[in-house]
Amino acid sequence: MTTIKLSVPNISCGHCVNTIQTEVAELAGIQSVKADAGTKAVEIVFDAPATEDKIKALLAEINYPAVGFAL
Repeated sequence: MTTIKLSVPNISCGHCVNTIQTEVAELAGIQSVKADAGTKAVEIVFDAPATEDKIKALLAEINYPAVGFAL
């Protein structure tokens, strides 16, 4: 199991949080998704077949591109 925390500056409200959590959770291998509008970060726990690249590609596709790792 892998955990990543990504910085996603486009998160601005609860709707953004809900969209990210819903869309990312549908990827095969995703264990949990926690988006936070306050910190503009998304924490994702996943196993194969999900990968960091697949997650980042999906976020970009739904207009919430990750710009790096959150602290």
